[in-house]
Amino acid sequence: MAFLQILFLTSLSLFFTPSHSQLSLDYYKQKCPAFEQTIRDTITNKQITSPTTAAATLRLFFHDCLTNGCDASILISSTPFNSAERDADINLSLPGDAFDVIVRAKTALELTCPNTVSCADILAVATRDLVTMVGGPYYNVLLGRRDGLVSKSNYVEGKLPRPTMPMSQIINIFKSNGFSIQEMVALSGAHTIGFSHCKEFSSGIYNFSKISQYDREYNPRFAQGLQQACKDFTKNPTLSVFNDIMTPNKFDNMYFQNLPKGLGLLRSDHGLYNDPNTKQFVEMYAADQNKFFQAFAKAMEKLSVYKVQTGRQGEIRHRCDAFN
Repeated sequence: MAFLQILFLTSLSLFFTPSHSQLSLDYYKQKCPAFEQTIRDTITNKQITSPTTAAATLRLFFHDCLTNGCDASILISSTPFNSAERDADINLSLPGDAFDVIVRAKTALELTCPNTVSCADILAVATRDLVTMVGGPYYNVLLGRRDGLVSKSNYVEGKLPRPTMPMSQIINIFKSNGFSIQEMVALSGAHTIGFSHCKEFSSGIYNFSKISQYDREYNPRFAQGLQQACKDFTKNPTLSVFNDIMTPNKFDNMYFQNLPKGLGLLRSDHGLYNDPNTKQFVEMYAADQNKFFQAFAKAMEKLSVYKVQTGRQGEIRHRCDAFN
């Protein structure tokens, strides 16, 4: 009887084992030895020709993982019968270069290792390698994810932070996904690369109040520069500005150094420095890049296994934009 009880409890523990415990660093060592080199070659070529690819892919990865776990559901294209995640309002501005680099990597891997590598694993590793390529920290990425079987645009709202949200709401979104305030601030450091469209911060630089044209959180010269850079944004919605105007193509801690100087671009950037819950971490990372890199790497390792699917929970797609 005791043996049966132990067997039953062991079975239960196996049943409730988190999916990410089935992942491993060397998952493709035997199955697809060319996996890492193929991704490295693909992202290198893409980043050289399109320098915004690193930031674009990092953002794509965030939007995938925070919505329903890291399952590459963001890559699915809509059909007449289904409106997919990528067509949710908040995802419409995701850059095409990010989707393109994953498609290129998947195409190359299908030639060398057919039906072996998931799009979710490609996205996770391509993100890490691109971050490293532009100067960011290296971190481990466990492998063996399966691609999700569901992608619906109406699942997205409320799961991703918007730059216009108050900091308390952004904190709650991360907390509901199991991330601490410090982890949230570290992940926000991704804004050290990439750009934002003018429409995302236009309310802070034009006709802000009766007293001032722009939000006083901005450095005055910076606000005036933004007004000039974005003056035609209503006619040209693609107009954008680098998130970090000092070192826009280098992954470093300059983003955090900019915030106390009024050089944050978005309302959420100003919020990070002004909210007492987050300010201490902004100041810590502004003063010490190593601490930022360590925290970012640790938070990315955690994010990359968030609600992953393994085994029979998902599939390995033949192409990343469509279910099998």
